[in-house]
Amino acid sequence: MENETKNESSVHIGVLVLTVAVTSYFAYFAGQGTSKTNPVPQKEVESASFSIPVKLGDLGIKMISVGIIDAEKFEELYKTRGGLTNETRELLYGAQNDSIKITSENSGIILNLLWALGLGNKNPILENGPMMDQHYGGAGGFASTGGWTLAENDAMDHYSRHPLIVLTSEQQKLVERVSKNIYRPCCNNPTYFPDCNHGMAMLGLLELMASQGASEEEMYKTALQVNTLWFPEEYSTIARYFASKNQTLSEIDPKEILGPQYSSASGFRRIAALVPQTESQGGSGGCGIDNEQPAVPRQKSGCGI
Repeated sequence: MENETKNESSVHIGVLVLTVAVTSYFAYFAGQGTSKTNPVPQKEVESASFSIPVKLGDLGIKMISVGIIDAEKFEELYKTRGGLTNETRELLYGAQNDSIKITSENSGIILNLLWALGLGNKNPILENGPMMDQHYGGAGGFASTGGWTLAENDAMDHYSRHPLIVLTSEQQKLVERVSKNIYRPCCNNPTYFPDCNHGMAMLGLLELMASQGASEEEMYKTALQVNTLWFPEEYSTIARYFASKNQTLSEIDPKEILGPQYSSASGFRRIAALVPQTESQGGSGGCGIDNEQPAVPRQKSGCGI
């Protein structure tokens, strides 16, 4: 279910049965580029990867220790896919993780890790922002909260509870400013209103980047890279829109692309209506835990069952 206005709730859920997208990544950020008249070939899309310029350190260990991640539940989720890789296991249990390499194969796992971080880290955005607006009945009914089933006990037991990342006042202002300008195609809300898993994961990423001295420009650039991986179909459509105007995504300010005109649900629908759709077009990123193989087909990226 998508939001129709910025002020609407994304979804209130009872039992979430979706899974987190492990999908292909739109490749121009990997240095491939896009021609001015053609979309990126599918082979390039599938092979792209990049490194998020942050150090995860021992945050995996810390999230397990406070219970925002239940390691047994997390591992159980991926058993049907052959278990966690050595690299992913290191993100969970290692103490000296450097930059995070994100690929089409591990994008869903990275999404889950950042989702847990954004949800559990103590931050004024969660405590004083729109998530707490009583108009929506409290913070516990959103996809980003009720949908997180990989914690010990209830997800709301961990909501903005753990000082995993402590920001200075200037860093906090930076996160708040940037989060208000970053949208995602599944919702009509910015990251400042992280009512779905993508929004909550992006909030965790912005907090992590700010704490390690990232600039505002670097945050927008990285956010767009991550969004294009989590929503490859949508950003492929946006790229084709710019190609029709003899432009490439690399020529546009990432902040502009991440804004509501292109990256919100309503903005994307407007752009998609101007671009001929391919047979496979139809959305990519669901808003639940691990939706590699969705139980039911979706028309667009949504935040509900």
